[in-house]
This record gives sequence, C-alpha cells and structure tokens, in this order.
Amino acid sequence: MKKNNLATTDGNQVQAAEYVEKPESQLKVMWETLRLNKAAVVGLVIIGILVLIAVLVWVSELLGKQILPYDPNYSNMTQSFIPPNAEHWFGTDQLGRDMFSRVLDGTKISLFVGLAAVSISLSVGVVLGAIAGYRGGKTDMIIMRIMDMMLAIPSILLAIAFMAALGKGLDKAIIAIGIVSIPEYARIVRGSILSVKENDYVQAAKVIGNSDRRIIFRHILPNVVSQIVVRATLGISTAVLDTAALGFLGLGVQPPFAEWGDMLGRARGFIFTASYTLIFPGIAITITVLAFNLLGDGLRDAFDPKSRVK
Repeated sequence: MKKNNLATTDGNQVQAAEYVEKPESQLKVMWETLRLNKAAVVGLVIIGILVLIAVLVWVSELLGKQILPYDPNYSNMTQSFIPPNAEHWFGTDQLGRDMFSRVLDGTKISLFVGLAAVSISLSVGVVLGAIAGYRGGKTDMIIMRIMDMMLAIPSILLAIAFMAALGKGLDKAIIAIGIVSIPEYARIVRGSILSVKENDYVQAAKVIGNSDRRIIFRHILPNVVSQIVVRATLGISTAVLDTAALGFLGLGVQPPFAEWGDMLGRARGFIFTASYTLIFPGIAITITVLAFNLLGDGLRDAFDPKSRVK
C-alpha cells in the first residue's frame, strides 16, 4: 500500500489515501496455485522421494558402497520364495533375491529411462513442430503427415517394432520410447506457434531483421513453454509405463539388472504361489505414474491464468 499527497485547486494540501497495489510475481502466483493443489503436492513429494532414492542408489554404486539392505543382483536359491517378513520386507523372488532391494534399485532405471526418453522426444519434437508451424506450406505438410502416420500406430506397438529392429537393451529402449513420443510434442508446438506467429511482436522481430531461428527460439517458443513443460511431465509417466511394458515382454532392460517391468514379466508364472513378487513392482509402477500425472495436472492449472489463485 502506498499513500500519496494530493493538492486541491485552492492550494490547500489534503491527505488522500490512494492505494497502489503492487502486482504480484507471476512465479509466486503459480507456486501458490500449485501449493494449494493438494494432489499436485502429494505427487511432488512422491517424485522427490523417488528421485532421492534413485540418486542415493546411483551414488552408492559409484562409490562402491552398498546402502540397500541386500545386493539386488545377488541370488541364493536356498532362500527363494520367502514371503515378506522382518528380514525381507517384500520377500524374495524365484532366485532368492531380496525384492525390497530390487524394487528400490529399479527406481533409478525407470526414472533414468523416463527422463532420457522424454529428453529425446522433447528436443526433436519441439524442433520439428517449430519448423512446421513457422514455415508452413509444403514443409508443414511433409512433417505433419509423417507425424500423423506415427500417431496412427499405438505407441507401444511402434516401440516394439523399433526394439525388434534395434535389439534388446536399456539404450535401445530409451531410443525407441523417445522416438514414438516425438509426434505429440511436434503437434503441441506446431499448434501453439500457429496461434502466436501472427502477433505484433513476431512481425516486429521480422521487420528489424531477426533471423527465423532467432524469432522461433527467442520470441515464440518462450510463450509456449508452459504447454511443453506440462506435456513433458505427463510424458515421463508414459515413458515409465512403456519401459515397464517393454521389460514385461523381455525387450527392455536385461538381467540381472532390476527393472519393474522385467520383474513383473519374470514373476507372472507365480501369480498364485508367490503373488507378492508381482504386487510390489506393480505398486511401484502405479505410484510413480500416478505421481507424475498428479504433478502434471497441477502444473497445467498453475500455468493457466484462469485457474490460478486470486
């Protein structure tokens, strides 16, 4: 609040209370909107815990120290199919490996694949969508028809096709999942650019001689970054699901490394005799996907001016 002195026409000074409200920071308003969204906060907390687990496991491996209760890849057939107890919280699998340690170890792989795959699809999709939307004409038609053909095939089937061509392995899974998600980002960026490229500030940038590249990446894309961030957050959950699906089919991460989908695939034959070997990896996948979806929905509301707190 700010109080100003105002002079009247007869020269007498009077005190008038003129309140000037300082505009709030947009980032602060967005954070308040996100903070008041309980579902989004829950998702953010869960993601923070998952990231912390993944980082701790990864750092401990680099330092050669074991912070998990047991070596996730050590098998002992004499202790196979031990039900959950005080010593093995999630029980042991068919090879006598500790399920709790393997579920925690699988966190780093699932998050890494999700982030890496989204990075590939995001970078390529943004560039293709920006070129198509800004250039228009034949360039737009060629790029978007290719994207439409990719979208016509279910993403998991397309990922399986790429895996069949590339082979099995973690790096191949990242490439396959990243490629199949490119059309989504390309269409989002193209649609956003079509809606803003005729604005006055874009035309002014053209008049003063800015290059097309500078106009796209300095003047247009910053105005559509909110939609990209929301889609990327939701895209991580999709990538985690696709990773689990490929692992379940035996096409993703290969043994002895722990990956939730692979754990499900190898335990499906024991659904009635040792159901816990499927339950805990399944819960890990569900919680991770749910957390990113909750955060993505919260970010969408935070970026939308109509949904922000007043």
